[in-house]
Amino acid sequence: MEVQFLYPYWGSETIGLTPFFKTVNSNQFNGIEIHIPEDASFKKTLLKELEQQRLLQHEFIVVPQQVLGVCKETPSEYLQKVLKKLEATLPFQPNFINSHTGKDSYSFEDNCRVIEAIENFSEQNNIPVYHEIHRGRFTFHSATTVNYLEKFPQLKLVGDLSHWCVVSESMLQDQEAVLKKVFPHIHHIHARVGFEQAPQVNHPFAPEWEARLNQFVTWWKQIIATQKERKYMTITPEFGPFPYMPHSPFNNQPLANQTELNLQMHTYLKHVL
Repeated sequence: MEVQFLYPYWGSETIGLTPFFKTVNSNQFNGIEIHIPEDASFKKTLLKELEQQRLLQHEFIVVPQQVLGVCKETPSEYLQKVLKKLEATLPFQPNFINSHTGKDSYSFEDNCRVIEAIENFSEQNNIPVYHEIHRGRFTFHSATTVNYLEKFPQLKLVGDLSHWCVVSESMLQDQEAVLKKVFPHIHHIHARVGFEQAPQVNHPFAPEWEARLNQFVTWWKQIIATQKERKYMTITPEFGPFPYMPHSPFNNQPLANQTELNLQMHTYLKHVL
C-alpha cells in the first residue's frame, strides 16, 4: 500500500490559488484538502485550477471539507445545512469528503440521524464521506465514538488524534483498548502533533516535543497497518495558523512558520512511514 500526501489549503487563504498550487506541485504532493468558501468567483477559479491539475496528474486527489460554524440551531436545521454543503462539493469531483459531523451537544439519537443522512448521501452519490475526529463533533471523545461505530460499523473516520488528547488531558496512555477498536475505521490521517493542553505543539521537531512526536508517529503507523489491503492511504500534514499556531504576546507573531512545518512533516513522514 502506498501513502499519498495531501497539502492543506487551511492557512493559505490569503495567498491565492495559483501560489497555493505552485506549492503543491513544487513539493510533489498527490492532492489537496480544502474547505471551499461560498464565493462564486473562488469556486470558478478552483474548478479551472483542478482541471489543469488533473491534466498534469491524472490521479490527483481532491478532498473538500464539510465544516459549519457554530450557531444555535435544531438538529434538523443543522442537517439541512450539512446536506447542502455536501451537495456543493460535487462539481469538484471529490475522491472523498472530510465531514465535521454532528455536535457534542446533540443527543446520541440526533447525531445518529445526521450520520445516517450523510451515509445515505455518500451511497447515493458514490462518494465516500469520512467523519473527522474533532472537538465539538460527534467524535469529540474516544470512548463515546465507539458507541457510534457499534451502531454504524461501516463508518470511516479522519484520524486527528490531537483532539482526543486535549479532551482527555492525556496522551491516551490509558485508552489503548479504545484506540484498537477505532484505528481500523480511520481511512485518512491529519498529521498534526498535539499534546495534553492543545491540538498543536509550537514546533513538532523541537527536542522538547520529541516524545509527543514519537507517540503520534507510532499511532499513525498502527493506523496504516490496519489499512494494508487498500490501494493507498492519504495523509494531510495539517499544522494550522493562529489560533492553532501559538503566537508570542504583544507583537502577535507566530512561533513557527506553518507552511514550513507542513513541508517538513511531509518530508519526515516519507522517510519514517
